[in-house]
Amino acid sequence: MWSFGRGVLQDLLRQVAAVRSFSLSPAQHTVIVERMWEVPLSKLGRAPKLHPRRHRIYRLVEDLKRAPRVELELILTQPVKKLGERGDTVFVKKSFGRNKLLPQGLAVYASPENRQMFAEERRKMREGSPEERVQTRTAQMTVKYLTRYKLEITKTSDEFQLTKAVVCRQFDKKLGLVVPLHALNLPFEPIKELGEHWCEITVNGLDTVRIPMWLLPNEGVSASSQEEAEAASEASVEETTSGDTQTRHDSTAPPSEGPEKN
Repeated sequence: MWSFGRGVLQDLLRQVAAVRSFSLSPAQHTVIVERMWEVPLSKLGRAPKLHPRRHRIYRLVEDLKRAPRVELELILTQPVKKLGERGDTVFVKKSFGRNKLLPQGLAVYASPENRQMFAEERRKMREGSPEERVQTRTAQMTVKYLTRYKLEITKTSDEFQLTKAVVCRQFDKKLGLVVPLHALNLPFEPIKELGEHWCEITVNGLDTVRIPMWLLPNEGVSASSQEEAEAASEASVEETTSGDTQTRHDSTAPPSEGPEKN
């Protein structure tokens, strides 16, 4: 009786140890295999009969160690540097998402409910009333930058004139800012006169920024630089003239008489 109870207890301990070691095994080094040959069913209460060689041959099904790592899909709730703005769907490493973005409230899981909520928010930003629409963080930075900018455009020919298309190309060339034609406003079109003008840019249909704009003549250097160059050339001409006069004076002077010899 005692030996039977001891044997049952040992079997239970072995089962618990096996389950525990399996649960604590690292998942990154796990491989999934299956037998090449199917094991025949055994009678109730009996162990299956395994072939000594055939049933020890396995086929690799999946190697989790070499499997591609699946990134975590999240939706940003706040602007994150080098990732995106609020409402953007991003794919990040699981450790970065679970240790930083989710605990700090910077992102949420990309569940169907969250997707629908942010899609509705974006729809209101595009189509809602002005009271419901909110400017994005990127647009706020764009507005702040445009308030400090001045656009200078050089007139390349006598027939050159400013139109919306020309001004949009200048913004793209000098600032790398893509301005749609419908977002740009000029006081009149086309602009041919030199001097100071202005243009207005409407960002996302909410904020309008007036930017000073100058149409400059086609000159290699400025007027002050030209005056300095002319003054320098006049000075060099005067020096050359004075040097030539002194040379002629020296050449026409009579030779000096030496002392008389006795």
